[in-house]
Formats: sequence, C-alpha cells, structure tokens
Amino acid sequence: MAGVFSSPRVTVALAMFAVLGVTSGCAGTGTAVPNPSPNSPDSPDGPPASTAATSSSQSPAARLASTLSDEDLVGQVLMPYAYGASATEVSAGSAAGNQRLAGVDTPAQMIERYRLGGLILVGFSADDPTGSNQPTTNVDSTTQVRALTTGLQEAAAGLPAATLPAAGDLPLLIGTDQEYGIVTRITQGVTILPSAMAAGAAGEPALTEAAWRAAGTELAALGVNVDFAPVADVLGVNSTVIGSRSYGADPRTTSEQVAAAVRGLRAAGVAATLKHFPGHGHTAVDSHGDLPVLAQDRDALAGADLPPFTAGIDAGAGLVMSGHLDVTAVDPGVAATFSRKVLTDLLRGELGFDGVVVTDGMNMAPAMALPPGAAAVAAINAGNDLILMPPDLAAAHRGLLDAVRDGSLSRARLIEAATRVLTLKQRLAGSAPPPMSVLGAAGHYAAAQRLAAAAVTQVRGSCGGVAEPVTVSASGGRDRTRALLIEALRERGVEVVASGGTVVHLVGYGDTAGDLRSDAQVMVAMDTPYLLAKARSPVLLATYSSSAASMSALAAVLGGTAPAPGRLPVPVDGLPATVCAG
Repeated sequence: MAGVFSSPRVTVALAMFAVLGVTSGCAGTGTAVPNPSPNSPDSPDGPPASTAATSSSQSPAARLASTLSDEDLVGQVLMPYAYGASATEVSAGSAAGNQRLAGVDTPAQMIERYRLGGLILVGFSADDPTGSNQPTTNVDSTTQVRALTTGLQEAAAGLPAATLPAAGDLPLLIGTDQEYGIVTRITQGVTILPSAMAAGAAGEPALTEAAWRAAGTELAALGVNVDFAPVADVLGVNSTVIGSRSYGADPRTTSEQVAAAVRGLRAAGVAATLKHFPGHGHTAVDSHGDLPVLAQDRDALAGADLPPFTAGIDAGAGLVMSGHLDVTAVDPGVAATFSRKVLTDLLRGELGFDGVVVTDGMNMAPAMALPPGAAAVAAINAGNDLILMPPDLAAAHRGLLDAVRDGSLSRARLIEAATRVLTLKQRLAGSAPPPMSVLGAAGHYAAAQRLAAAAVTQVRGSCGGVAEPVTVSASGGRDRTRALLIEALRERGVEVVASGGTVVHLVGYGDTAGDLRSDAQVMVAMDTPYLLAKARSPVLLATYSSSAASMSALAAVLGGTAPAPGRLPVPVDGLPATVCAG
C-alpha cells in the first residue's frame, strides 16, 4: 500500500516531529501520571474545544449534544463493563459485583442510572495476556449474547441521547475484544479467524479483508457494533503481551493488513478500533501491570509505529485506543492516556483523526495510579472521548460531573467528546442486525480457511508433506487443538497412530524451550514463531494460530496436498523467512 507512505498526513507528521519542542528522554518503567502546571496545555482546564469540533457544531450529533444535561453528557463518555449474562436477570454474585462497581444490580439498571454511551462485553480464556483486567465474563453462548445485547439496547432506548432529531434512533455502543488468536471473547458458535500474525504471514490483504468482513457480519448478528480490533502495533520486540496479536514487524505490510481488517469490519457495519496508540509493539513491558516505556526517537516513531494507525484511519476506523504508554519522544514520564501532546497534538493535529478516541481499560495499573474520578477527568482533558472499563463507575461518573461543575473540565470539551460518540452512533444506526443464521456460515468459514492456508510457513526441511503414519503430540493443555489436527489429517486420508511414525509436535502461546519435543520430526509453532529458533526438529512449520481453520490448513501441508506459502512476518534468529514459498 504505497499510498500509506505518500499520504499527506504522514508527510506532515514527519515534518512536525522534526520541529516538536519536546525533550527526548528515557524514563523509568514506574507508572507515571500527569502533573500539569495551571497554564500549560496539559492543565485540567486545557484549551477550548478543537476547531474540528467547532466546525461540525451544526451537525445533528453536535446539536443533540448541546441540548443534553451534564449528567447525560457524562454518561455518553463512559463505557464500563458489567456483571451478568442478561441485561435484567442476574445471579446474586453478579448483582453483588454490579453493586460494587456501580451501586446497581443489573446491567440494564447501570445503563439507565448513568445514561451510558456504551458497554463492553468481557471474558477470559487460559491463553489470554489481557486476562488480568477481565474481572468477569458475560459471554457464554451466541444465543445468550444476542439476548444480552438486545436487552442492553432496550435499556438504552429511552435515554435522552438515544434519538437524533430528523435522523432517528441511535444505538448503544456495544463492544468487545474480538481480535481472534489469543484475545477472542466469543469463541463458540462463530467463525474463528486465524491470528493477526497469521494474516501477516499470508501477506494477502484481500484475504484479510474478506475474512474480517465475514467475522464482522457475525459480530453484527450478535448485536456487537464495536470491535476493539485490529491491533495496529508493529512488533519490534519479542513481547508476550502483543506477540501474535500484531500483524508483524514491517510497517508497510502491517499497514496493509490493518487497513484491510478495518475495511472488512466497516463493510459489515461494525466500527473498528486501532490499538494501542501510538504503538505498543516496541515495548516488552505489559501495560496491564506497569507503564511501558516507548523509547523510540521521533523519526523511529513516525517511521515504524505510526504508519499502521495512519493506514487504519484512512480506511475508516471509527475509534483509536490510547495506550497506557510512556512515549518519551513526545511527552516523557506521562502515560499517553493522560497526554494532550500524544492524543490532541499528535493523533488529532498531526494524523488528522477526528473519530472517537477511547482509553485502554482504566482498570489497568497505569490508569489506576489516579483515583477513578480524577483519572476519568485527566483522560477526557487529554483528548479521549470514551472512558473504557473504569474500576469504579460511580466514582468516575461523579468525578466527571464535579469537574464540569467546578470548571476543571470545560463543558465545551465534554460536548466535543460526546459529539464524537454520538456521531459514531449515527454512523452505526439504521441497519438491522443480520439474522443469527449467518453465524458459522460455510462461506465465512471458507474465508477463514483461505486466510489460514495462505499463512502456513515452513522454515526448515523438505517441502511436500511428511511420511506416514503420523503421531500428533502437543504441549500441556492443548488436547483440543491436537484433536482438531488429528481429525483434519484423517479427513485427508493421512494415517494417524498413537505412537511411532513421524512425530508432529505442537507448541503455542506461553510455551518455552522445555515444551519442545526432542524426538519430534516436525515442530509446529501455533503462536509467535520465536521458539522455533531453539527447536532441533528437521522440519519446522508455523501456523501462528490454533484455530480449526489453521489446523485444517496444517493438515493439508503435512499431507502433501497443499503448499506452505507463508513467510515469517517477524525475524527469527537463524531461520529464513521461508524455505518453500516462491
């Protein structure tokens, strides 16, 4: 995508980086929060609302925002999680959780009391680096999710911000982290795509776009209208928190893939979210537990980290997620979540983004260095429009309301943020969700399978299949994936035995050298491929994913009926990008 690098926005960004009056430095990894002076651009009062918002003040969304009460405006910039699998009927434990979080019993009551702009569906799995800020799960089955989202929309329908004059009803924003790969909230009854890194290995944006359009259609059928994906981080280090969530190490190919995913989601009527701005891929520290330092200098940031965000913005992403990152080249010592220089000057001013800026989870350690109310105010003043997952919803709501009334958060800034949220809702309004019959449709699985097949990469050994019979083994806890591969091999007529023959061993997320098998003839990496550098097996393969589609594609390669066309999207010591692809 040559256009990504000839874009006027990127040219302007490079030029403005060169003249930014910011001191580069290397801060420590401790959590940092803003400490603005009263008259600085980072002061709580901040400057007036941006000219972008002023110029759109006559839009229907802006007119509606200007009529809302302070309470309704504050509600529109909040997107918490909730306990319970239903909007109106929850267990005693879920009611207790909601009472702690918001002083109500049910998700519906939470929406009504706080006049919320959105709600995120949460959940966790064993191989999930984001699990530490997922306090509960309200994703059990596809029918349950559809009933939950329907109930949430019904609860929001009576809010003053739910109807746009002359434009009709506006939906509640209902989001989830459906990245595919190791961060996937809805795992049963839907088409599961291979990971982002698998798409990067395939290197075919058209396949990525088709797969994400299929997946987006299924999210829409479930009532989810915001996906907190794709990850736009360029992977510069072996990071366990980003890892295979990234499309790869090359800014150009990553930009192509990010733009393709955005186009696919948008075509399905789902808003895409670029994360984690301005780039988490060159940090090794997990922002769930500490504040990572992004030590890229200005040129490296502009050349290596920003291009996928620019590409995603150009493709029509509805949201950009601010990262809990210390960006030393722009605002050293301040988490980007709370940095006007990062969010307003860089993202708004230089990259030209005028959609919704949403925080990363405010229940993560760097954001919790401030009390929930103060953190919400600092985040909105910095340029965020939507506060995601506050650890205490009542405190965040009260903090924002008090700040508007005492002037430390201007009403103009709050209207600007709410206007962007309402504008996104207007974009998403007007189309009924697809029928549930689209879930797992044959055409959707075929799109996932084409992408998975293009991703399989061989980096050692002779091409063209392996000798039969085959024994399949896997590192601990991967029995389901092992069974998927065995089934796929047998469907292709490959003889699979309990022991002996060609040993194919599977490793995945979180595995170490101790999980490799010394007597395996074939080693397969189902997450990042870095572990292959330590494997001594004569044949090395990577699928980057343990999905059913990826195991089917692997079976075709092992059986000799399909090539391994992928290329490593990240460098691995001592290994070529491929030994089989042309």
